[in-house]
Amino acid sequence: MNRQSRFPLVAVLVLGLFGVIWWTSRPAGPAPRVAIEAPRPARGGTLTGSLRSEPRSFNRLVSRDFATDLIATLTQARLVRVNRATFDLEPWLAESWTSSPDGLVHTLTLRQGLQWSDGVPFTSADVVFTFRTIADPKVKSVLASNLEIDGQPLTVAAPDARTVVITFPRPFGPGIRLLDNVVILPRPRPEAAAAAGPFAQAWGPSPPPADLAGMGPFQLATYEPGQRLTFTRNPRYWRKDEQGQPLPYLDRLVLEIVPDQSGELVGIQSGRLDLSQQQIRAEDYAPARDMEKTGALRLREVGVSLDPDVFFFNLRPAAWAKDPRASWLVSDTFRKALNHAIDREGYANTVFLGAAVPVHGPVSPGNKTWFWPDLPRYAFDRAKATTLLTGLGLANRDADPVLEDAAGREARFTMLTYKGNTSLERGAQVLKESWDAVGVAVDVVPLEQGALIERMLSGQFETIFFNYVASDPDPAMQRDFWMSSGSAHVWNIGQKTPATPWEGEMDALVTQQASAVDPAERVRLFRDVQRVFSDHLPAMYFAAPRLFVALGPRVRNEQPAVSRPQRLWSADTLAVVSDVSATP
Repeated sequence: MNRQSRFPLVAVLVLGLFGVIWWTSRPAGPAPRVAIEAPRPARGGTLTGSLRSEPRSFNRLVSRDFATDLIATLTQARLVRVNRATFDLEPWLAESWTSSPDGLVHTLTLRQGLQWSDGVPFTSADVVFTFRTIADPKVKSVLASNLEIDGQPLTVAAPDARTVVITFPRPFGPGIRLLDNVVILPRPRPEAAAAAGPFAQAWGPSPPPADLAGMGPFQLATYEPGQRLTFTRNPRYWRKDEQGQPLPYLDRLVLEIVPDQSGELVGIQSGRLDLSQQQIRAEDYAPARDMEKTGALRLREVGVSLDPDVFFFNLRPAAWAKDPRASWLVSDTFRKALNHAIDREGYANTVFLGAAVPVHGPVSPGNKTWFWPDLPRYAFDRAKATTLLTGLGLANRDADPVLEDAAGREARFTMLTYKGNTSLERGAQVLKESWDAVGVAVDVVPLEQGALIERMLSGQFETIFFNYVASDPDPAMQRDFWMSSGSAHVWNIGQKTPATPWEGEMDALVTQQASAVDPAERVRLFRDVQRVFSDHLPAMYFAAPRLFVALGPRVRNEQPAVSRPQRLWSADTLAVVSDVSATP
């Protein structure tokens, strides 16, 4: 079709192998071949999975919700990819790269002969357009803050159609892993269309699926809101298996929209679903084991989650400017009191039926490189919690059990959480009961995921309890969370200047950590970041679940990972068989 009739998008690249004393290079080579299970899966068939929520957009540059990110993973591609099972960096659209000794200049060579799904050649111009679009303040890209170093964007040039040169303003510790954050989207014709301002509205989710060109393994064929998304094989996809057979194996991939988590395991048992969006719930583990014995499904344990559920207050100053509770409700001391009131062992046992590890910060034991076992902790101590609350002037001044301030205002707030996610709903109830026990009342309000995200982005909330998914275990790849200017700094998003001295301190430490080359120094600096975080508690964490994924008996060649999407990150190698008796 004519490329002028749609509104394509972006690309990204970056590279850094620091600490070397000569130019390093990654040798060019053919598209990577994929090792497959024996017996070798047949090409063809349809796999059906679940999706909990509607996509907010088809444009990953302007939306970070899980559904949008998953669609991008299925239909688009990155210059380099972090393997979600091993966390190794792999060449993808870029087949090779070189990096200068100072770690500032990175030259990527793109694979030859690649085409977008609509047949238009892929060139370095798409990559340059992507970087320019992300950096454009009119676009308000959610990726912008993660593609800046010390507030400065990367410089991108394209000497020829297959070469991209990226210059960093200063060294960056993770190097080219930064590119895994960004899918490359096609450059519009003419480019002036992007400058006109409608980029954030492009790609929907209203445009017809046929308008969405990509270089991922699948194309979005149909989107039926509230029902399903159907993907078909991209005939121009570039990867092959080790026998030279073109990928993906599947003809079609269908994602049924199943907002209620309880329906997923039933769907797998009945054969209506082949896999669920994410891990099974703790309460489903025992029945799933029974189903596995009958051959109705298979279970795989993948490890401890990297992303524990998170609770946080709205710390935007404007949200509390006229609220007389602000002096105590959004204070560090109040949050410390709430932390002391939580029995994390009891939380893990109640919410996850013991299949979880208590945690005291955003980095779980599943993140072996960056987890700090000696992180300062707030031990379960209701007496300590009560002492802190009393110090804020909160006391029981009437017959009910809720504390009040000197003016008689109750120690009470509203908590938003995801509707239909039973671990979050159960966790919210545990938190409510724990804080009730020290005289703090909580009104829990479950919302659909899209509605909750809208409330968060607009700042219309008091507190939120939800799950934030990190893109990479390296904290330098999560600067949009840690930095005060970040688009995922959930308690006070996108600050022009740090709202608090401690956030300014954390910004400086994160910047140093991201720029450091020595691994030991990077670990030391990140421990300092975590210490500041723990001192002020802008967000609270309670337990990280052990992850088990359920697969229908037809599924083959899966590579489940602890990070999301746990199965579909490698959708091009997934296969289904008609004979379920074949050895998986």
